[in-house]
Amino acid sequence: MAKIVLASGSPRRQELLRRIGITDFDIRVPETEESYPEGLSPAGIVEYISREKADAAMALCAPDEIVITADTMVFLDDARLGKPADEADALRMLTALQGRHHTVCTGVTVRQGGRSITESESTEVYFRPASEAELRGYIATGEPMDKAGAYGVQGKGSLLVERLNGDFFNVMGLPVLRLSRMLEQFGVTFF
Repeated sequence: MAKIVLASGSPRRQELLRRIGITDFDIRVPETEESYPEGLSPAGIVEYISREKADAAMALCAPDEIVITADTMVFLDDARLGKPADEADALRMLTALQGRHHTVCTGVTVRQGGRSITESESTEVYFRPASEAELRGYIATGEPMDKAGAYGVQGKGSLLVERLNGDFFNVMGLPVLRLSRMLEQFGVTFF
């Protein structure tokens, strides 16, 4: 089997690959700008950025290596919520999310040489109502500061989530079922 390269520094994506049995992979993080053309849908945005990351990663990889890139974004009423700039920004985002639902979209690209597949996954996340004191307490843990939408569903942020409609792992940053189906098209087997 060809060598697999995860072109992401995300510890959550690395953990998810290991969970599905991919333990022998390299990590190579390309320099990319996360910009995109105007007018794209949320799914279109993450797919576009994922492809751009794959293009940049190819300069770090051999043609026979299988490269995985991903981009995850949180959208509230089609407005993008990135990583918070500071604690005040995290509070603004979490306040907007509480008591409402939002969409987490991840674009994934699998590329080997000139062959490339890009797909996306969307998950609806419903936050319970939370007090400002609860949100400030969560921010004080530091967990929200490096995550899109200012929360981590796999950590204490799970205490803000009432329910999900869709792929839980997508909210962590990598839709593993969709990725496994994509990798199978490149000869990677799981069972």
